[in-house]
Amino acid sequence: MHEASRREKLRKIQELGLDPWGGRFNRHTAIGAIRSREAEIVVEPIPPGSDQREPTQHGPKVRAAGRIVLQRKKGKLIFLDIRDWTGQIQLFVGRGQVGEENWALAECFDLGDLIGVDGELKRTKTGELTIFAEQLHFLTKSLEPPPEKHHGLTDPELRQRMRYLDLAYTEGVLPRFLSRAKIVQSIRDGLAEQGFVEVEGPTLHTVPGGAAARPFKTHHNALDMPLNLRIALELHLKRLLVGGVERVFELGRVFRNEGISPRHNPEFTMLEVYQAYGDYRTMMDLTEQLILRAIAATGQGYQLPWGERTIDFTPPFARHTYDELFAQHTGIAADDERAIKKLAEEIGFETAGIHPDVIKSEIFEERVEDQLAGPVFVLDYPASICPLTKRKIGNPAVAERFELLVQGMEIANAYTELNDPDLQEQLFRTQLAGQKEENSMAKMDHDFIRALRHGMPPAGGLGIGIDRLVMLLTNSQTIREVILFPLLRSEESPRR
Repeated sequence: MHEASRREKLRKIQELGLDPWGGRFNRHTAIGAIRSREAEIVVEPIPPGSDQREPTQHGPKVRAAGRIVLQRKKGKLIFLDIRDWTGQIQLFVGRGQVGEENWALAECFDLGDLIGVDGELKRTKTGELTIFAEQLHFLTKSLEPPPEKHHGLTDPELRQRMRYLDLAYTEGVLPRFLSRAKIVQSIRDGLAEQGFVEVEGPTLHTVPGGAAARPFKTHHNALDMPLNLRIALELHLKRLLVGGVERVFELGRVFRNEGISPRHNPEFTMLEVYQAYGDYRTMMDLTEQLILRAIAATGQGYQLPWGERTIDFTPPFARHTYDELFAQHTGIAADDERAIKKLAEEIGFETAGIHPDVIKSEIFEERVEDQLAGPVFVLDYPASICPLTKRKIGNPAVAERFELLVQGMEIANAYTELNDPDLQEQLFRTQLAGQKEENSMAKMDHDFIRALRHGMPPAGGLGIGIDRLVMLLTNSQTIREVILFPLLRSEESPRR
């Protein structure tokens, strides 16, 4: 019934000699900018002794375009609210003011239609900022009704599948994704100002590397060879350090064939940055600068809401060592292997044949990370779980690595990069032992080792999960709320 009515109005628009699918509409102004002109409205007082009931108003002539999101008809008057990506504003359409042709067009309007208007910006009797229409323009007919205001897109999966409707009609969604764009641009600008060069590495890898994760596998027909979607950006960017690109970054998609959760999506956006002649402390300073810059780009202060909590991003961010935090939150000294093993068994972790540092790492993730409201830099991880990281001079059991944790989420991970090719090859071989074939670390990237043999400068490297950062800065509780089109099951697949 709804579609039949809309198609009938489409036919009437065509009978008026208009194209219901619109066309070029020049010189219109964003609604946000129109609203900023409210101060230009001049109100003339009612002359003494006059029988005039309302003061006369004069406002600027404006031209706007947007989607109809509210519609009310009162006899020979129609009130509309139209919305664009900068804001929303009311239109007043009076039959006597716009003439019969425009009125006939207005009667063909439906919620969801895209229209243009020329008119005068004034206020109504109730003080509502309004464009008083003088000329209407039809730009696109919506053949489907929008979701109902109170019973529409409430299912999260439906909102993500029909993101176009979510953006158009769900309060706060479009501003969130516009904030994401500002955050990403602020990061690019901040790195460019410090002399970093942005590059694009390959998405298809013969050997996936730079992280321990299961890749998505594919096949190149012409070369008859197996390939993998990249799981990290790291190893190709380090090759560029060898080649003399001393400050380099890539901001792009990576793909991991793993589970879906509020903090994980199989494809996500990663920033990786490498700086020759720096170290992990250089990257720590850079991380803090980039996050503070991103907060400023969204127009917020350092105190940001996170659900019912508040995150305090006031610099400098806290810095604590891994072992300090482990002892603080478990009550066990970081070198007490017997007590650590006992705690792991109480939690339910497997310990037989597992390296003590791996056991400690699992406890850290289970018992410590969720306690870190942050932002806090966790420094100096066990070297045995950091195969791409330089060891501390005088203490090879500790890796020069940090993670930035906020509300228990890892937001950034950084190293003083290992550039000793012999040690790197040895660590790769140690890690490869016992790995399952489908794991990304089950094969050695021999060309990367060869590149290191030609000399990679000492460097700091940094990875930031952009989606998680956007979650924090937009108060979004799941990663799917900050990814425009997250991976969803097929519409034909039954829900589990």
